[in-house]
Amino acid sequence: MTKQIAIITGSTLGGAEYVADHVADCLEQQGFDTQIENNATFADVENHKRWLIVTSTHGAGELPENIQPFIDEVRQQDLTNVRFAVVGLGNSDYDTFCYAVDTVEQTLTAQGAVQICESLRIDVSQVDDQDQAAEDWLPTMLNAL
Repeated sequence: MTKQIAIITGSTLGGAEYVADHVADCLEQQGFDTQIENNATFADVENHKRWLIVTSTHGAGELPENIQPFIDEVRQQDLTNVRFAVVGLGNSDYDTFCYAVDTVEQTLTAQGAVQICESLRIDVSQVDDQDQAAEDWLPTMLNAL
């Protein structure tokens, strides 16, 4: 069995995409085949059984525009074969800190997907190196696989 992970990003200013790129590099060094989708459709990832969603929280707790259509599409799918993890970027100065993570978790589990580990919530107002924070969290996800 190949070790494949689809990495789906939700990004407004590019921060989540940078973290996703770094995580993909780390996973590839460990023998994983990664596929990054910055404007995912369900068809792009439906054949993948492992998803890593890397998303920021936008505005008043919303998903970024580039992942919203994907999440809307996922609400119509049977995801019982999908195992997923989430990395979220947000700013704790806002009371909607990482609400996009909550939306992703709730949407995917409602469709039958299995969350494999606790989501990483990176506070960009406190963590200067978001790439390193995600890299430090990766063993938690990989051990859960």
